Amino acid sequence: MSARLAGWLALSATVAVLDQLSKQWIMHGMQPGERIELTKFFDLVLVFNPGAAFSFLADHSGWQRWFFVVLAVLICGWLLVLLRRHQAERLLPFAFAMIIGGAAGNVVDRFLYGAVVDFLYFHAGRYGWPAFNLADSAITLGIVLMIWAQIRDARRSTQESLS
Repeated sequence: MSARLAGWLALSATVAVLDQLSKQWIMHGMQPGERIELTKFFDLVLVFNPGAAFSFLADHSGWQRWFFVVLAVLICGWLLVLLRRHQAERLLPFAFAMIIGGAAGNVVDRFLYGAVVDFLYFHAGRYGWPAFNLADSAITLGIVLMIWAQIRDARRSTQESLS
């Protein structure tokens, strides 16, 4: 394994560990459903989401737990192949590493609790964004950076073909 690839995998592991530490801290200090207002627009909450983003499939009988575990493992496997292929670059492997680390953090939750631990809650008045966690943030950042890299590369290809 190359040093660059090891570095990207270390970033993924760091994301997963920080995610798990933050969730343990919240679970040791709060009860499920408890809410601590930090600002007028941001609270800490402790909720367990058996579904995916925006509680997708949360109200099902439990099969979704293993569906999301398998899906995360498959996606991480595919991203590991891409990570190895692009390891010498900067933006894409960073994006892949963030997604892998976030997915790993949430998979650990599904194994331990049967649901993902969420605790960050942003809101404005009665309207709020669904609670999320550090793993979700890493996944979102990784996806945004993947899209940005694809748009950037498409622009470069277009400019090169016009030259």
